Amino acid sequence: MVEKSTKVVDEQGLHMRPANNFVSAIVKYKSDITIIHNGNEINGKSIMNIMAACIKCGNEITIRCEGEDEEAMLNEAIALIEGGLE
Repeated sequence: MVEKSTKVVDEQGLHMRPANNFVSAIVKYKSDITIIHNGNEINGKSIMNIMAACIKCGNEITIRCEGEDEEAMLNEAIALIEGGLE
């Protein structure tokens, strides 16, 4: 298991378009991904769960990955979040 904290920089937070961009890039990995926000654990491969978490610009989140390709998954997830999910 690996994890890292980061701050959401996308102006929209993790709403429809950014959540879709995130999940579309992450589903290719076999590992499990969890987004931790305000003590809640969110399935990082579920657009609906991400949107329901109401993660806004400036919020700090922790990305936790567990599985055979966890390092690569974590690196891409952090790059996506810190890059504004473009």
